[in-house]
Amino acid sequence: MPAHRILIAAVIAALSLITACSGGGASSDRAALPGGAELVKKSAEAMRAATSAAFTMETEGTPPVPVKKATGRLSGTGDADGTIQLDLAGSLQEISFVVIGEVVHFKGVTGGFQRMSRSDLAAIYDPSAILNPDRGVVQLLTNALDPRTEAEEKVDGTDAYRVSATLSQQVLATMVPGIAQSVNGMLWIDKATGRLLKADLPLNGGKVTVSFRDYDVPVQVTAPVE
Repeated sequence: MPAHRILIAAVIAALSLITACSGGGASSDRAALPGGAELVKKSAEAMRAATSAAFTMETEGTPPVPVKKATGRLSGTGDADGTIQLDLAGSLQEISFVVIGEVVHFKGVTGGFQRMSRSDLAAIYDPSAILNPDRGVVQLLTNALDPRTEAEEKVDGTDAYRVSATLSQQVLATMVPGIAQSVNGMLWIDKATGRLLKADLPLNGGKVTVSFRDYDVPVQVTAPVE
């Protein structure tokens, strides 16, 4: 066989081997991951047992939601405190809140605290719904459709599984007001505990990211001086 044909045959054989090895590795890695349905079920059970958490909600771009950022602490009893940034007619306003029972203490950048009812706050943003097993993350996970485990990744140094799923508009809207349709989102679930670490929610014009940390750290919410 001429030398150039031998060289061509060797190159083809090498390329075929590389392709075969690459394909086998990817398939093997994916096959080793736990199933998405199994993970979201485990995560729903783990979240049901959560007694407290800290959270951050941030927007990227211009998604059609009035709350642009929120941070706070949540207790299992529904009490909470933190801050909310709202887009009011193109102006970003920051509100501090303290939720105790059915009473919400709130204030803007200037002035002192005022009061509203929990139902009034819920029309804007109700952080206490997040850990409520009948309304928040537990229901989001329980009603997730077609969950698929995509990869293993780290979230702030914690080993996690990334799971894609279609997430219910009805449940999402209790946690992120303004969401008007189901979302094909991404969930990051802690490998060790099953707790939800992060959710990415792509929307028209951008996305919303909700992150969780400090699970089961004692949270004592106290009423501010008005």
